[in-house]
Amino acid sequence: RCSQIVRCNRDAILLVVANPVDILTYVTLKLSGFPASRVIGSGTVLDTARFKYLLGEHLEVDPRNIHAFIIGEHGDTELPVWSSANVSGIDLADFCKVCGKCADMAGLHGIYEEVKNSAYRIIERKGATFYAVSVSVCHIVKCILTGIDTTMTVSTMLNGEYGIDDVCLSLVNIVGHKGAESKILLPLTDAEQESLRKSAECLKEIIRQVEI
Repeated sequence: RCSQIVRCNRDAILLVVANPVDILTYVTLKLSGFPASRVIGSGTVLDTARFKYLLGEHLEVDPRNIHAFIIGEHGDTELPVWSSANVSGIDLADFCKVCGKCADMAGLHGIYEEVKNSAYRIIERKGATFYAVSVSVCHIVKCILTGIDTTMTVSTMLNGEYGIDDVCLSLVNIVGHKGAESKILLPLTDAEQESLRKSAECLKEIIRQVEI
């Protein structure tokens, strides 16, 4: 229980993995009284990894050269940030014009849908998601323990970013030995900001039903 953890160690970094991860991250933050930087949810780290992998597979490019993010809720209202997606610094929309793998950006929408629905298919076939989540958690823990500051889409408390506050969801954060030390605010389009706010409102509606 959170109260037992707090009694044992006030200096820990709390990493929440269980779903609904954004709601549980929020509850853990409120119950622990820890600084927001030291309460982290695994968020959309796995979603982002799947997104990059599938984009790389489709474009026949090493996923390590793909820079793209899934943000928002870890769930049905998560959103891809197409506006800043790029391949080795080349805007994804420009890359699509010359790669010959897709006619335009619209052809990539199915990749996002596959990412969003992949957990449902895995659960249907295997009963639960085990291994990929474990790899993602190990990656987060490694960054915290080694202090190698790394950008990743963990779930943390928002305090006015994009006009959103008092909710935990995934944005790009720099994660290191102090936890989620700072957020990187991507230049979202108006449509992306609106989708992010809708994602936040869906989470807030659930939070309003939770007694903390």
